[in-house]
Amino acid sequence: MYAVIDLGGKQYKVEKGDEVIVDRLDLDEGKTMTVTPILLGGDKPLVAATELKSTKVKAKVEEHLLGKKILVFKYKAKKGCRRRRGHRSRLSRITIQAITGGGIAESKPKAKAKAKAETKSEAGKAGKAEASTKAKAGSKPKAKAKAKAETKSEAGKAGKAEASTKAKAGSKPKAKAAEKAKPKAKPAGKTKPKAEAKPAKKTANKAEKKPAKKTDKKAEK
Repeated sequence: MYAVIDLGGKQYKVEKGDEVIVDRLDLDEGKTMTVTPILLGGDKPLVAATELKSTKVKAKVEEHLLGKKILVFKYKAKKGCRRRRGHRSRLSRITIQAITGGGIAESKPKAKAKAKAETKSEAGKAGKAEASTKAKAGSKPKAKAKAKAETKSEAGKAGKAEASTKAKAGSKPKAKAAEKAKPKAKPAGKTKPKAEAKPAKKTANKAEKKPAKKTDKKAEK
């Protein structure tokens, strides 16, 4: 709800809780005042004086202050006339505490607020129903994803079993290759007969030579 009030020959549109700066009032700071509005806003604005008799706008004077400085300069050509003056308006700051009366204008906005609340609640219910249907629809893809994951896990297990069987089959040729490689590593047996044959020749030569020397010495004597 809003109201239009008239103060100092000027009109102001105000609501509850607004702060308005008006021309200086003949009231001390902290005092309250009541004003009859010239218009009361609602579904059907009240304008007639008979309708506005019961309505009042309560305001409180917060402080008295001065406005911004305004410079006024006067100039006359070819006369040497130049004059400058300053001016600051005297103002008052008021707060609107309450707008009383106008029962017809007050009741209809409440009905509007109730209708808005009902529409919001209906919209919220519809949104919840849509969310539940979306959640149900979203559960099916999850089941499909689970089935795909299960099939993938089964395929992975089968692949692991095949890999293990291949590894076992591949280990047998390696064992055969190791067995084939072992007979080749026997060159030590060939060297043994050679080592035994050499000492036999040397001993035979020495035995033959020594008796020959002794017989020659005896013959000379």
